[in-house]
Amino acid sequence: MLTDYIEERLDKAGLSLRDYQELCLRLLNYGVLCRDESRVEQQLYDLYVRISELVDEYLGMVGIRVFHDRRFAYVRLYPPGARVPGMEDAEQGAFSSGLRSRLRQDEVALLLVLRQLYDKALREGQLDDNGYVTESIESIGIAIRNQLGRSLPEKVTDRKRVFERLRKLRLIQYRQEQDLDVGDAGLKIHPMIVAFVSEEALAALEDGLPLPPDLEEEGEGDVDEDIKGDGETGDVS
Repeated sequence: MLTDYIEERLDKAGLSLRDYQELCLRLLNYGVLCRDESRVEQQLYDLYVRISELVDEYLGMVGIRVFHDRRFAYVRLYPPGARVPGMEDAEQGAFSSGLRSRLRQDEVALLLVLRQLYDKALREGQLDDNGYVTESIESIGIAIRNQLGRSLPEKVTDRKRVFERLRKLRLIQYRQEQDLDVGDAGLKIHPMIVAFVSEEALAALEDGLPLPPDLEEEGEGDVDEDIKGDGETGDVS
């Protein structure tokens, strides 16, 4: 039986079935593990490194692909048919919502500008030792106005919602108690944003062209994204 096969391999690694279940459930729930996000994610990421083949085999049976960036220590899941960084053979079949969720237009606008700011800092050598880029809310707001003719949400609740959405996707980091309405408040852009936002989308932004289909504005202001980012509000623990 499959369970016996899994438990046998876990025994060899000195792990329990409960450890394995916790790791798989966390990945399926959040869609991403970032080692420096929290103590819990550090432990789960280290666990994944130990039994990555077993996790990948299990998720692969239902068509879920795992992208593991060892340099920046994070793991992200991609649903069937999604374009995975460095993998051009993704299936083109249809699939239901599952690992997919929706991004609003203001979230996509922020995401694209953050990717552009990250690339600029990369060219100028402004990354920290862990590959992060720190930007102030003021500089982000200026970039959105200059590049997209938009503004950050004026209402504090709306602004927090936008930034919290990208934080749940592990694309940015900031202190939960931080006042995001203050111009000099800063946040960190995670290097995984390079893999999350395609070069095609970035080129469309810079050239003033319509966004590619995977990031194009739709319907009631929602945009498809390739990975589930829903999770608990507040600090991840």
